[in-house]
Amino acid sequence: MEVMSTSPSNPPPPEGAHCASSGCCACEGESTPMVLSTPAAESGWREFRIATMDCSAEEADIRRALDKIDGIAALRFQLGARVLGIRASQAALPLALDAIRGAGYDPRPVTAALADASGAEHDHETAPQVSRLVWALVLALLAELIGFFSPDTVVFKGLGMAVAAAAIALAGMETYRKGWAALRMGKLNINALMTVAVSGAFVIGQWPEAAMVMALYALAELIEARSVDRARNAIQGLLDLSPRQADVQQADGSWRVTPVAEVRVGQRVRIRPGERVALDGVVLQGHSAVNQAPVTGESIPVDKAPGDEVYAGTINTSGELSITVSALVGDTTLARIIHAVEEAQGSRAPTQRFVDRFAAVYTPAVFVIAMAVAGGLPLLGMASWMEAAYKALVLLVIACPCALVISTPVSVVSALASAARRGILIKGGTYLEQARSLRVVAFDKTGTITQGQPRLVARQAWGDGDALRVDRLAASLAARSDHPVAQAIAQGLPGEFLDVTHVEALPGRGMRGQIGGQTLVLGNHRLIEELGLCHADLEARLQVHEAQGCTVTVLADGQRVLGVYAVSDTVKASAHEAMVELRALGVHCVMLTGDNQATAQAMALEAGIDEVQGHLLPQDKLAAIEALRSRHGTVAMTGDGINDAPALARADIGIAMGGAGTDTAMEAADVLIMNDDLRRIPELIRLSRRTHAVLWQNITLALGIKAVFLVLAVLGSASMWMAVFADMGASLMVVANGLRLLQGPRV
Repeated sequence: MEVMSTSPSNPPPPEGAHCASSGCCACEGESTPMVLSTPAAESGWREFRIATMDCSAEEADIRRALDKIDGIAALRFQLGARVLGIRASQAALPLALDAIRGAGYDPRPVTAALADASGAEHDHETAPQVSRLVWALVLALLAELIGFFSPDTVVFKGLGMAVAAAAIALAGMETYRKGWAALRMGKLNINALMTVAVSGAFVIGQWPEAAMVMALYALAELIEARSVDRARNAIQGLLDLSPRQADVQQADGSWRVTPVAEVRVGQRVRIRPGERVALDGVVLQGHSAVNQAPVTGESIPVDKAPGDEVYAGTINTSGELSITVSALVGDTTLARIIHAVEEAQGSRAPTQRFVDRFAAVYTPAVFVIAMAVAGGLPLLGMASWMEAAYKALVLLVIACPCALVISTPVSVVSALASAARRGILIKGGTYLEQARSLRVVAFDKTGTITQGQPRLVARQAWGDGDALRVDRLAASLAARSDHPVAQAIAQGLPGEFLDVTHVEALPGRGMRGQIGGQTLVLGNHRLIEELGLCHADLEARLQVHEAQGCTVTVLADGQRVLGVYAVSDTVKASAHEAMVELRALGVHCVMLTGDNQATAQAMALEAGIDEVQGHLLPQDKLAAIEALRSRHGTVAMTGDGINDAPALARADIGIAMGGAGTDTAMEAADVLIMNDDLRRIPELIRLSRRTHAVLWQNITLALGIKAVFLVLAVLGSASMWMAVFADMGASLMVVANGLRLLQGPRV
């Protein structure tokens, strides 16, 4: 059975924040690697909302319940949205739903309206939950007063037990239902522990405490869930930045305000000054400055003119713009960012996997200790049976692993959200944690270190050919490539383009095509050498241009060189500062490029990069990444083109330029820099190191508090009240500490 873990609107189990009214325990299995597309309404998928499923513990319970059912092809957990997707046969689906109910969960079919309003429904569900808790606390307090002040008679004792039972029922029915289900399956999670502890306390006559413990526990769960929702909703809230309606031109030329869900690709939309862009599109008419902070993390407005792209959620600050819609509402760049972060929340980080494994051993171990206390102390004459049972029950409450289990997910979710706000899209908790250990970052040149918008600075017809004819051939061939250097040649040469057939890309070298039956190549120095067309005079000319930092492209047919074209690019303003910051962090910077060594050296010197490797084909970059890893340790590759995709995939962390990058590079990468600002890379490393520190602070805090109260419980100095407050306090402290990461990377 295929298992995909996703999160709100699209993908995996969130780096699992805490479970509301549920038990956190170790979750088995790993999430499937994510993709950057949204699985909107794929055929065969049925979705169900489960209100009490919001962390990896519930995912593990449900997966275990469905494991033995034949006919289930795949599962998709969207924990942030509390939605489970099932792809199963018609016969298997009812069996699956029955199994989920048997595990203590209530699956309800998801409608489109429900999916669009998951946040509103969550608020709607919380109101009666708060009301029940208020009444449960009132009744628990009344039970305490009856137990303390009333005469020790059957009538008052019966009244007190009835009031306590009512408080437990109001606060803990969900806990009981899931606890008994866990015990039936032999699973010791927090629901099972609380079920045993509260029931045991009630049986041994501690019914006032049993009622108060359950009420306080339910209150703590609600507070934790709402606190963790802050981290989960930090990115989801970006969706609210996109308007729900757009001003769309109709077939008769009139304009009408239309819901964005009804707008189709190719329609024309008008955006007035001060309005937010409703959908991705290309500017048809108008000039304006657009604030792209929601997408790129930069609040400095970017000038937009006809032909430029605009993104949903960005703000049109000055002139009116008319755009042609290029993406539906669910496929906008902003929506894809949000979906990708949600998916990243499901890829559990190494620290979280460690905690899950630890909790899987820790919880049963404490249960065994509690049983030993209950049976051993009376046999050793150290306590009565009632006293020993009470101590054991206190131990069970203290042993609740909630604080420990949520110590990592809430921190990771907060860090992922804050990074996305800064234009750093991290595709998983693994990469977030791994970034702190980077020892070397390799960079492609064109479009990564440089602006990627070079211009033609020199051209020369070689030999006795017609210069105008040669230029027209070169421009026509270059126009068929999307490489920045080729585009600069096409834009820098006058005249109309000729028809080109049999176009073929030569990765790392250039391209080939036919014009009027003549086969031509347009490529770099390496290609001309491989074709045997590079002679002394040409070599001297190429070296002159390369020494000036230009990228040289040569046009040739099968027998001779026809023209030479020099293109120059400029280093990004952020490059030098980024290299300084990376060196301060102890990271070695390297340039890996297919360009010639002289050009690369000139650009590297300007950017502040010490090590340069030029003349690299895609496979050479792979070998360079392996060599850097063996020399330095953990390696990141930063690039933007198709040629960089293999190296991005091979590196420990692949970082793609999200603005200028190709789709292939962005899919291969683990981190996207949405505004192409290289300073985001040292930010990523600093955030990773800060997140790692917070993770271990939380683990230490959770285990430290548990250890102190476990000792107090064994010594008989801890009550069930103290146990609940210890558990609640530890959980709230690790949540609050993790939420500090929402403040964003330190810059």
